[in-house]
Amino acid sequence: MSDDTFPRQYARTQRLTLGEPRTVQVSGDGRRVVFVRSRGGSDPVNRLWVHDVASATDQLVADPLVLLAGDDPSDLPPEERARRERAREGAGGVVAYATDARSTVAAFALSGRLFVAGLVSARARELEVTGPVFDPRPDPKASRLAYVSGPALRIAELDGSSRQLVGPGPDEAAVTWGSAEFVAAEEMSRGRGYWWSPDGAHLAVARVDTAPVTRWWIADPADPARTPAEHAYPAAGTANADVSLWVVALDGSRVEVRWDRERYEYLANVSWGSHGLHVVVQSRDQRSLAVLRVDPDTGETVEAFADRDDVWVELVPGTPSWLPDGRLVMACDWGGARRLVVDGVPVTTPDVQVRAVFGVHGTDVVLACNTIDDATVQHVAVWSEQAGLELLTKEPGVHTAFVGGPTIVVRRAHLGADGATVAVLGGGELASHAEAPLVRPNVTLHRGGARRLATAVLLPHGAEPGTKLPVLVDPYGGPHAQRVVSARSAYLSSQWFADQGFAVVVADGRGTPGRGSAWERAVHLDLASSVLEDQVDALHAAAEADDRLDLTRVGIRGWSFGGYLAALAVLRRPDVFHAAVAGAPVTDWRLYDTHYTERYLGNPSLDDAPYERCSLLREAAALTRPLLMVHGLADDNVVAAHTLQLSSALLAAGRPHRVLPLSGVTHMTPQEVVAENLLLLQLDFLREALGLERPA
Repeated sequence: MSDDTFPRQYARTQRLTLGEPRTVQVSGDGRRVVFVRSRGGSDPVNRLWVHDVASATDQLVADPLVLLAGDDPSDLPPEERARRERAREGAGGVVAYATDARSTVAAFALSGRLFVAGLVSARARELEVTGPVFDPRPDPKASRLAYVSGPALRIAELDGSSRQLVGPGPDEAAVTWGSAEFVAAEEMSRGRGYWWSPDGAHLAVARVDTAPVTRWWIADPADPARTPAEHAYPAAGTANADVSLWVVALDGSRVEVRWDRERYEYLANVSWGSHGLHVVVQSRDQRSLAVLRVDPDTGETVEAFADRDDVWVELVPGTPSWLPDGRLVMACDWGGARRLVVDGVPVTTPDVQVRAVFGVHGTDVVLACNTIDDATVQHVAVWSEQAGLELLTKEPGVHTAFVGGPTIVVRRAHLGADGATVAVLGGGELASHAEAPLVRPNVTLHRGGARRLATAVLLPHGAEPGTKLPVLVDPYGGPHAQRVVSARSAYLSSQWFADQGFAVVVADGRGTPGRGSAWERAVHLDLASSVLEDQVDALHAAAEADDRLDLTRVGIRGWSFGGYLAALAVLRRPDVFHAAVAGAPVTDWRLYDTHYTERYLGNPSLDDAPYERCSLLREAAALTRPLLMVHGLADDNVVAAHTLQLSSALLAAGRPHRVLPLSGVTHMTPQEVVAENLLLLQLDFLREALGLERPA
């Protein structure tokens, strides 16, 4: 008999994600689907695979354990470790790759070494080049590759010879070429810093100078002999990195791309294809965005599109895109919803929220959307001028898509099955080797309170009518993330807590995505009040619908923004919440980064009042309920200073509390033993704090 438990399985399988097909890309002709997948639900090493659409068969292209011949696949250059942290990537092996325009050749790095693979021949080999190698990318014609090594961008030929294309000068210690700066990777979903021209003769390369950025030092208190790691962290109200873009020829000659960088401080995106070279730039206050067409020969720019909003302009994945006739495809908040905009004209209705653009095939735009009244479901749809908006997915669930030529691959997760399916529309499926979870969510979705808050309630299996159950509120609650979705995999850890004797309530309130412009912008200049109010309303609405929920014993747990919300809950509403577990909480928004924080609270150097309103430090004396704070000491996103400063304020106010420091742990806690025991320790704390008996 297996002694496996859900906490152990959840940690060992990286939240049941190992073994699933991921990082999917469809070739331009639609014949091949490239993806990575490990061999099983406990195997963290991803291999590179190709799925032949015609025969519906998978073929292994590259196995890291074979290619590395026994070398340690976890031996990574610091740039790759940082990229994985920004992407919340805990797996190993082939976790990222890039292909040529026709998806015939793939390039990837393993342990700082460069590998190339033929996607038709299904063969991989190493190119021995000067390293360490980070973010290798073939040119569109598969004739050579570029890659980042340290602060420089290098070119590699297929015979293995390599040379530096562009790099910092001797007096430019804080300059890098070809890599994304921290806020681009963490907040703008731009994890790369260079782009090939369609003919492979030039590259657009980001030059990043972090000299103006404040230096923070991430130490390991468990190892006092270890030198603290230097981190250029642009905290709210402080200087960002100086980011410029250059067009670089293969001989190293370069031209600077010129735009008003004082007005548009952020380089949000770069696109170089048959439509030409374009950049997306955004103002520091994020109220203005422009798509600029670039002349690669001179670096001059012309505005192709501009968007402005009195609160903020959203960066929508997959935009800008172009129709074959050159019309620009964007997604903008217009008339109360995020709408698809073609050539400056909105083409979807105000009752539909566009979430992302997946690609353009012919005159069809493939996108993700939901109706504004129900963000728990996300569909894949196609818009065309002739037919308007048509759903490709009809059943409830959370759907995403990958597009290449006439082929559309859809990933679907829903409440009726474990995990997710990844299938080619019209036939063929990418097999998943993920494990089946040891818990089965007993979940119902509700619309709670006057604002019809999306709420999930999870009960123990076999809970008897009339049995009073202590309640655990389990939110994220912040912008850019949802917890209440029509997918079983979203509720696995919540159900485990339910099976320990809790009624678990998960709610998405104002500020979370999907329910229109006003809903998302309700948190502007105040990330605390409406967010907390909606959790209270959802809890009370759930208790009115089911009298088994015991409102005299209510705990709350959360991580990151959810950790902030959990601590906020026991500080401001001890009448409702009786204990809290706050994991990696933001406690003072002045300590969080520019791009995220200033979008919601403004620039504290201009107006500090919103930061003061939302700070937990000033409310420390109000704590009367048990509070456990958990924080990874190696966290470079929400640094441990957040928890330590709140702990100091609580101590100064004479308020008892607990702090659990995690040595060597970052924001995403990938270590198996840490992830397993964190669930168990939270359960023990909540039982003790709420006065619950431990089962035998």
